[in-house]
Amino acid sequence: MDMEIFIALLTIIGIDIILGGDNAIVVALACRNLPVELRNKAMVLGITLAIIMRMGLTLIAVHLLSVPFLLALGGGLLTYIALQLLTNDDHQHAINRQSTTLFSAIKAILIADFIMGFDNVIAVAGAAHGNQLLVILGLIISVPIIIFGSKVILYIFDRFPQVIYIGAGILAFTASKMIIHEPMLAPLFINWPIFKALFQIALIVGILYIGYQIKNKSIYTVKRYPPLS
Repeated sequence: MDMEIFIALLTIIGIDIILGGDNAIVVALACRNLPVELRNKAMVLGITLAIIMRMGLTLIAVHLLSVPFLLALGGGLLTYIALQLLTNDDHQHAINRQSTTLFSAIKAILIADFIMGFDNVIAVAGAAHGNQLLVILGLIISVPIIIFGSKVILYIFDRFPQVIYIGAGILAFTASKMIIHEPMLAPLFINWPIFKALFQIALIVGILYIGYQIKNKSIYTVKRYPPLS
């Protein structure tokens, strides 16, 4: 293998490791309510389909960047996903409706990866210098990296449930970065750096506070009004 190609491939793998942390958190959050026997299936299917989707996105990355307000819209959707994953804690429903929940987990992984993958897509496309084979190899290699990271994070979530707020906070922070990097909104954040910082803090704190309130209200309601059956 040519040294230049080898270095480019190592660069792509490094990008996947560095930028794959938030994707691993998404996978862990999406799978945390699944029965244990379905978790690996959801991880493998979800990540594999997400990587295939990302290959296509990488090849059209330049065109995607020209769509107005795309990053801002993605940030808004990711904010919603972070809140939904934080407040969805119906374990019994997950057990009773395994196939539906498996599909929902895979869908959540795909949607979140599509939204969050822009930084990874652009970085990989740049490192590959137009070499599509390198893009595909780099993304394929990233699959076991994300799966391993997801399992570690999922284990931590199971042992320490409150850590899930850290994961949701990271997703909210990623969403805020997408919004402030939206070219159509750039003048607002560049000219008002204090507003930029306050916006990011408000978004993260707001998601965590709303998620905490909804989660606690749900727990309180279940305890006060247990099911009749």
